[in-house]
Amino acid sequence: MQSAQGIIRLYLHKRIAVCVIVALCAFALTLGIRFISQRSINQHQIDALTAHSVDRLNRILQPLKTQRAEMLALVGQPCEAIHLPLRKLAVMLQTVRSIALVKSGKLYCSSALGSRNIDVHSLQPQLPTKNPLLLLTTDHSLMIGSPILVQWFPASADGQDGVMVSINIDLISNIILESAPPLITHVSLNVADQHYQHDIGITGQLDSTGNQVYLRASTAFPFSVAALSPGPNRLALTNLVTDLPLALIMSVLFTWIAWLATAGRLSFSREINMGIAGKEFGLYCQPQMDARAQRCIGVEILLRWNNPRVGWVAPDVFIPIAETQNLIIPLTRYVISETAQRLHLFPQDSDFQIGINVAAPHFKNGKLLKDLKQNWFNVNPVQQLTVELTERDALNDVGYPLRSELGNHQIKLAIDDFGTGNSSLSWLEMLHPDILKIDKSFTSAIGTDAVNSTVTDIIIALGQRLNIELVAEGVETQEQALYLQQHGVHLLQGYLYAQPMPLEAFPEWLEKHKKLNSQAP
Repeated sequence: MQSAQGIIRLYLHKRIAVCVIVALCAFALTLGIRFISQRSINQHQIDALTAHSVDRLNRILQPLKTQRAEMLALVGQPCEAIHLPLRKLAVMLQTVRSIALVKSGKLYCSSALGSRNIDVHSLQPQLPTKNPLLLLTTDHSLMIGSPILVQWFPASADGQDGVMVSINIDLISNIILESAPPLITHVSLNVADQHYQHDIGITGQLDSTGNQVYLRASTAFPFSVAALSPGPNRLALTNLVTDLPLALIMSVLFTWIAWLATAGRLSFSREINMGIAGKEFGLYCQPQMDARAQRCIGVEILLRWNNPRVGWVAPDVFIPIAETQNLIIPLTRYVISETAQRLHLFPQDSDFQIGINVAAPHFKNGKLLKDLKQNWFNVNPVQQLTVELTERDALNDVGYPLRSELGNHQIKLAIDDFGTGNSSLSWLEMLHPDILKIDKSFTSAIGTDAVNSTVTDIIIALGQRLNIELVAEGVETQEQALYLQQHGVHLLQGYLYAQPMPLEAFPEWLEKHKKLNSQAP
């Protein structure tokens, strides 16, 4: 059976376990949220950078599309006649290095160099072509070897005539292809199978070793921008180190909240409430005997608790806790209700007494009488109800009017554990209880030299002087029973006659007792 220390230890361990789990969850959850948040931020930054680069380059190329018709109108005209307009057009298109006119596959006029006569195929092997084309290549005429974008607009059906616009991307690449370490290590402009990075140049293959590639394609022109990054996940994971202090703070905070919250939920008072709701408390009874007639004249109702979570819990553990946690009234109400449902187990005799322990606070504001009306008198009991008031409680809540009302309802009042607590002669004279129950500590002192032995005689004399019926608890030996009878105490209760038993076992015990009593000489 669980001791008070064991119960307290158990629930302390439960609270600690819950707090440890909460601490770990708070720590992990904080890091998890920070990881997800940082990963989302990283992904957003990658998307924003690539979108920005594509947008900037679109705005650079868009004027070429706008001026396409004007440039194509110049194809075929003598270079001397259109060189100046061609140069003005190139200046207006700020990022353009040169505009070249091609006739029959020959570059014959350049905004930068004037009249020429060069096979365009020798400059750009993919030109001329009958379809518009955007190339990422190197310059072979002005700044030889520098990276350029070439935009080709055909002016004839066979593609031999057209306009070739060279754009100097080396000047603008540090703006439109700007990286953002450590999140984005490199940004690449991709046209067909060619890739350009500001610090590397043009390559035929994009080197993404150790990085992930995040690609965004233009919807207006045939190019894309690729961001090379270790990845949002990896960087978010790396950044978690800086979030450890925050995770620790949140862990401590939620642990403290859990400790406060579990004070009520993981407490023994909650267990008692659960026990009442789940009807875990078992009703037991111990017979009270008339020693002169060797006849059972009543029982005291007792509680036993086999808690399915912690095992058997002793009454001297859960009763004091129930009293301190203001749960003794619900517990008593439970006893009254459950006993009333089992009255058929006892003799249907108005002289048969059923004693139920009640704490003094239950008398306050008529609570006890209200509970009795709802849970006891509603079943029309035949047996005599005895309310046993535990003397260890302060008796301030029990006044003469309440005592009178108990009498009006034919309810007897007993003072339980008399001699151990708060009652006094003045209280006895005011309440005038029907019964005094001598505590087992005094009964066990009979036949010894203990001080309690003398107190026993005083209690007996007091009860007899006040004409109060006496019941001795804890009678275990024939010597004690004989002594009590010799001193006028004939109502006895204790292991000498019977141990506490489940209510359902009482009819069988009573039948056996009657048989043994009838067979006695």
